[in-house]
Amino acid sequence: MNILVIDAQGGGMGRMLVEGLKRALPEQPVIAVGTNALATSAMLKGGADQAATGENAIRVCAAKADIILAPLGMVLADAMLGEVTAEMAVAIGRSPARKIFLPVSRCQATVAGVAKMTMAEAVERAVAEAVGVIRN
Repeated sequence: MNILVIDAQGGGMGRMLVEGLKRALPEQPVIAVGTNALATSAMLKGGADQAATGENAIRVCAAKADIILAPLGMVLADAMLGEVTAEMAVAIGRSPARKIFLPVSRCQATVAGVAKMTMAEAVERAVAEAVGVIRN
């Protein structure tokens, strides 16, 4: 199972996702891709087994992933202060992978009907969802 975590800016959410996945599934390899080197570095510190940076890395890794975990903004062109390119958003959206998005509303997007929760709660739910997909 190819698990891909994608994040931008400082990579804090991605790091939390990687840490949660590695706690829940210690033998499962996790690949991390950041839109920038800082995000990638944070996810490596969180325990990612492999990592890469940039638009092409997102395109290549998303096409090979079975599960993608990322903040919602990763499928919104120009989100995260412009770090998310249209090509990144399309690559993630077109990926055949099961996608698990964290409902973070910092990118002028809100998912109606989703209860407000802390980042830690959202990460916990995303990891649980990924574990469920992998184990079933």
